[in-house]
Amino acid sequence: MVIEKIDFLDALYMTVITIATVGFREVKELSNEGKIFTMILIFCGFGVFTYAATVGAQILVEGEIHEVFKKRRMKKMISKLKDHFIICGFGRMGEIICHELMTSKVPFVVIDKDELMFKDREGLIYLVGDATRDEVLKEAGIERARGLVSVLSTDAENLYVVLSARAMNPRLFIVARAAEEEAKSKLKRAGADRVICPYLIGGLRIAQTLLRPNVVDFLEFATRSEYFDIQIEEIEVSHTAEFVNKTLAEAGIGKELGIIIVGIKRANGKMEFNPSARTQINAGDILIVIGPREKLKFLSKIASGGK
Repeated sequence: MVIEKIDFLDALYMTVITIATVGFREVKELSNEGKIFTMILIFCGFGVFTYAATVGAQILVEGEIHEVFKKRRMKKMISKLKDHFIICGFGRMGEIICHELMTSKVPFVVIDKDELMFKDREGLIYLVGDATRDEVLKEAGIERARGLVSVLSTDAENLYVVLSARAMNPRLFIVARAAEEEAKSKLKRAGADRVICPYLIGGLRIAQTLLRPNVVDFLEFATRSEYFDIQIEEIEVSHTAEFVNKTLAEAGIGKELGIIIVGIKRANGKMEFNPSARTQINAGDILIVIGPREKLKFLSKIASGGK
């Protein structure tokens, strides 16, 4: 417009056909200045066009567009979660926990700073971020969550997560990992309901395997999610359950369902092991039972007041 003294539409038309290398026709004979400007425009325009085409091809080839849509879809799935668990840390322990929850079809979301940890993890709902940050926990739906597990690499990080989580959701059930024995008391004071020391549990498990190998085999058989024949489960008795205030014999749990009641945890926290047939079932009790998975599901439905 400045060099050739033409209006906006003609100047735009000349610019488009020049950059597109069409060269259909010129609106007027160009001056020497116009020719020099056109040559510069061709080199610059072709360079920009080539770069844009290269970047576009790279986005398509590397699947960046797919990743963008995947992240949006992941955020949408997280926003719909309710009564779920939040797993902080997707290391060796976190991966095992996620596998067990996924096998049991329990909803959860896992948080880790390393996005590469989630590569090729189909069916996993995850969030890339620092679990010690409040905004990341909020994005994971901590206000709607049922529980949280913190298995980050250091006790300091786990302590920070427990403090933040307890402050953001006082009703949350929190389990934390402690690498050092002395960190257990600190994590409990910070708000953790349970603190697990992997090295202590691993050592005890090895010792029990040496001393009582058959007992350990049975416990592993009954607690691993991939074993569908028999499971150990805890079932809470609601106020509307049909066997509230009845004895075990009257409820017929063992006789009719073939389920063994190992213990009963009362509402006041007291645990009764190997209850007799005359033991009464009260509302709020938690039954520790062993039996076939399908029978346990049926008992859980009855205990919740369902038919």
